[in-house]
Amino acid sequence: MARGRLRVLLGAAPGVGKTYAMLEEGARLGREGLDVVVALVETHGRAATAAMIEGLEVVPRRAVEHRGMTLDEMDLDAVLERHPDVALVDELAHTNAPGSQYEKRWQDVHALLEGGIDVISTVNIQHIESLHDVVQRITGIVQRETIPDHVLRAADTVEVVDLSPQALRDRLAGGRVYPAERIDAALSNYFRLGNLTALRELALLWLADEVDQALQRYRAEQGIDTPWEARERVVVTLTGGPEGETLLRRGARIAARSSGGELLAVHVTQQDGLRSGDPDALARQRALVEELGGSYHQVVGDDVPETLVAFAKAVNATQLVIGASRRSRLQSALTGPGIGQTVIAKAGTIDVHVVTHAAAGGRLSLPRLGGALSVRRRIAGLVVALTAGPLLTWGLWAFRSPDSITADVLAFQLLVVVVALVGGLWPAVFAAVMSGLTLNVLFVDPFYTITISDPAQAWALVIYVVIAVLVSIVVDRAARQTRAARRAAAEAELLATVAGSVLRGTGAAQALVDRTREAFALDGVALVDEGVAVAHAGALTGEATRIQVGADATLVLHGRDLDASERRLLAVIVAQLEATLERDDLVETASEIAPLAATDKVRTALLAALSHDLRRPLAAAAAAVGGLRTAGARLGEQDRAELLATAEESLDALAALITDLLDVSRVQAGVLAVSPTRVDPADVVLPALEELSLGPGDVELDLGDATDVVADPVLLQRVVVNLVANAKRHAPSGSRVRVATSAFAGRVELRVVDHGPGIPPERRDDVFVPFQRLGDTDNTTGLGLGLALARGFVEGMGGTLVAEDTPGGGLTMVVTLAAVDPDEAPGAPADDRAGAAPATGRSAS
Repeated sequence: MARGRLRVLLGAAPGVGKTYAMLEEGARLGREGLDVVVALVETHGRAATAAMIEGLEVVPRRAVEHRGMTLDEMDLDAVLERHPDVALVDELAHTNAPGSQYEKRWQDVHALLEGGIDVISTVNIQHIESLHDVVQRITGIVQRETIPDHVLRAADTVEVVDLSPQALRDRLAGGRVYPAERIDAALSNYFRLGNLTALRELALLWLADEVDQALQRYRAEQGIDTPWEARERVVVTLTGGPEGETLLRRGARIAARSSGGELLAVHVTQQDGLRSGDPDALARQRALVEELGGSYHQVVGDDVPETLVAFAKAVNATQLVIGASRRSRLQSALTGPGIGQTVIAKAGTIDVHVVTHAAAGGRLSLPRLGGALSVRRRIAGLVVALTAGPLLTWGLWAFRSPDSITADVLAFQLLVVVVALVGGLWPAVFAAVMSGLTLNVLFVDPFYTITISDPAQAWALVIYVVIAVLVSIVVDRAARQTRAARRAAAEAELLATVAGSVLRGTGAAQALVDRTREAFALDGVALVDEGVAVAHAGALTGEATRIQVGADATLVLHGRDLDASERRLLAVIVAQLEATLERDDLVETASEIAPLAATDKVRTALLAALSHDLRRPLAAAAAAVGGLRTAGARLGEQDRAELLATAEESLDALAALITDLLDVSRVQAGVLAVSPTRVDPADVVLPALEELSLGPGDVELDLGDATDVVADPVLLQRVVVNLVANAKRHAPSGSRVRVATSAFAGRVELRVVDHGPGIPPERRDDVFVPFQRLGDTDNTTGLGLGLALARGFVEGMGGTLVAEDTPGGGLTMVVTLAAVDPDEAPGAPADDRAGAAPATGRSAS
């Protein structure tokens, strides 16, 4: 019997639609005439999923008794006996109830496949064994049900059921994933936007790796060695030299430019093992490769270029990064092309990046003005004269005739011109003298002697030398112009780099110092401002040249002396450094002024608020006291009591306002005193509700078995009072405010939920600014300090306070605090992990 085929639908998180897609595919296969049964599907109470089962045959589940409970599991024997064409089996990583035939559901699926039944199943990315620890770090949740990687990789087809993180959160908020009572906790814990984004990336990358391995197998089976650029793969060659780290970082940047780029580092050793790089350097570079997210490879081969290219083609590389040659030009001329040139010639369609580095010379080093032609060219000209001269003589001698003297002279003159073009003046003069003597000895009668019987022969020799000198002058001038053009281009590149460094702003001084050292090939450069090194590069040893930069700074140059043209360029850099330092001073001044401006803004708002909010209770208290004093004994007991109550209420309101102002000033000054201890959230929430005179008809509590938190109980109660009062004020009439707690990954969240008008996302930070009421003109609500104080108190306790949307409309305030270690003894004082300073007193309103 042929083995069945396994098709797995992979999801990033619960609710993306795996089960729905599986049932939809089962219905489609059924319409095409295949025998499809539902072996096991978990609907989790989702109506849309349950509706998809209609029309499909469902194999009854098997009841398993365990510790007095009845558990439903897939009836493997019944499915095998039924033997459909396709079986739909949900939750591949599920652990079966004790007493089942197999421990894991994937083992049940394996039995169905061995029985010749095709299976469609589902699994989430968090259940893959190799990703267990990664998912735990992302979500803070330990997954107890996992599936071995080899099981999933052995599947005939793996498909990702993809849904964007925000779309999944919207689906969750709409009640299509979990029941209403679990939505808030899910949104704030496992289903955070960052968590879902990371899990989605894991799922897509896992599938991409699986596809990549399948592609590699196909290419190997078909004998294909040309690159297929399905993914950017960057291979960096390492020699064990000091340039390795530079090459790795450049390769990592190239790989990062494309989504899913892969970095591979390779080192080639010879088969005899006699030539290899520095082991310590290779060890450091291997660690750097792993830090950059790449992989390290070591291959053996005597032909380094051939081995490198073969490796690059084997891994389907698209980019190859090699270092610039450390050999001199003379070495290259004498020994032939180096590894880099050979790799470029053999790479074919693979892009080769030759990266310069310190051992190969400065990146922006300016060419030196001096002799127009290099020593290499002069040697080459001399070699041409010594080799071409005898060959030309032999050829002309072999075909000599009385009438060929003119052609002989022109041929030797051409040789002189060629030597002048290649090697310049001195090789050309040498060739001219040797040509004249050769013509006199071998081609002019009398032969084999140096005889100048006719003055014309002497003039001919002089003309040879003059031609050689003139041509050499032209060649030398052209070489000088070429060198000058190269230098001008290098200067332009340097100036462009300098300008770009200044425009980028941040780190401009350091960038300018780096460019200065590279451009002028100095040992070290430092920028010193008022005795402090602002930026430096290289070794700051040996003799130094000091150049003034502005009024207080100095540019210190260590190394050789600069010539006049280089000092002209240096003056430009100094001007840019001066502008950079001036800009930094302005930025620092602006940063010092910004808090003053913010303080002035707060002061203005405070005065505007005080003009009304303080006047009202003062006026009411004064009127009440004045009435008591004027009326005296004529007032009845009831009137007297009302006036006293008014005065007391006004003075209490005034005291509360002043207390809030003092607390705000402490928060903004950073001197809020906090006494962190172990607190049960319920011990804070309930007194806060009593203070607000709110009962079950006003507030819905869902405190559950909340973990104790590290907090100051008095400050936390003030936070809860402010948040609940604010939520109740904006909640629709007749609706209840919800207060809930939940523990997650070492944190406890206290959520205050209302279904009022909510706050636009762009205005949420404004509500935490003192004296802000989001444009309200109703001054009966106070100074607008409640939420500012609440955030200040929470942050003083080492927590956070953020505003979120309420599913279905409204605003949810989320207080996050550190959870107490469950191993800590009850009542033990909190330690510094809460982020709060020891208290010398307590301040709260």
